[in-house]
Amino acid sequence: MTIREEQVLERIARARGRRARLREDAITLAHGSGGKATRTLVDAVFKEAFGNPLLDRLDDSARFAVNGADLAFTTDSYVVSPLFFPGGDIGDLAVNGTVNDLAVAGATPLHLSAGFILEEGFPVASLRRITASMSAAADAAGVDIVAGDTKVVERGKADGCYINTAGVGVVHSPPTGELRPGDAVLVTGPIGEHGVTVMLARGDLDIEADLASDTAPLNCLLADLSARCRGTVRRMRDATRGGVATVLNELAADAGLAVVVDEDAIPVHPAVRGACELLGIDPLYVACEGRAVVVVAPGAADAALASLHAHPLGADAAVIGHVRDDPPGTVLLKTAFGGTRIIDLLVGDPLPRIC
Repeated sequence: MTIREEQVLERIARARGRRARLREDAITLAHGSGGKATRTLVDAVFKEAFGNPLLDRLDDSARFAVNGADLAFTTDSYVVSPLFFPGGDIGDLAVNGTVNDLAVAGATPLHLSAGFILEEGFPVASLRRITASMSAAADAAGVDIVAGDTKVVERGKADGCYINTAGVGVVHSPPTGELRPGDAVLVTGPIGEHGVTVMLARGDLDIEADLASDTAPLNCLLADLSARCRGTVRRMRDATRGGVATVLNELAADAGLAVVVDEDAIPVHPAVRGACELLGIDPLYVACEGRAVVVVAPGAADAALASLHAHPLGADAAVIGHVRDDPPGTVLLKTAFGGTRIIDLLVGDPLPRIC
């Protein structure tokens, strides 16, 4: 490592060690990106107000025991624009997102709630289309929507429809939790398809591509993986806002270890890569809604990959990197040109409202 690289890493370490402070006086779109601004907002406002051992873990789901049962609970809100896009809509996105947050905790999803904020004048036909999509997604994931709420606001106040879903599940195969040097890092399929699909569906760009959102329920895929690789799955995370890069940075920071990723090993659809190149966006930062990042023990990589490949949603899964000792808390990308660069948390929000 050069002196220059050491200095950069030292500055990053100092910045991460500082107490989070929200510098803005008003919320910006970047605060919803899943990147640095989101993390600062969570640490400086929400953790400060609500901090407790369950929340402070900042996992996709909170895990807790009730009368001897190990449960997982999660909630999420959806404001995607447009509401309907190739491969899905806000309805199945809401169901799949909550199912996946439970699945990466090693839980079997059981029940969901659904809250709707509807704008005056929103077409009933569109609402029926959304609820039919939610029902089909719930059936596919094997869950029930058992509670809900509806609010209506004045015309022009809600962009048609917003949805909040919460879910509870029983934890059967929780990841072991601690990353170790030598662990293998996998993704369950090509990255960035959801974010790019939604962006192109807005029609603001003169780009055509044969793409569809990757939105899908991952509970069966990840349950099979956990059963086959029992005791060797370290962590599982779904790569939504902020993409795979954000997940890897959070894992590296939590473990105090490095994650080294091989650019050539990352599965990316050619249309996604092309659109990202035109827009100057790295696919690693683009949201997925049906892909997970999985870290397994070194000897379990082949079995994990075989398990994923046996399921349609994991047919294109790949090992993309490994965990290393140094530099701690850092994600490094081995580029296709033979160099190495740091992959930091997302700054700004190049693709707002993609979920």
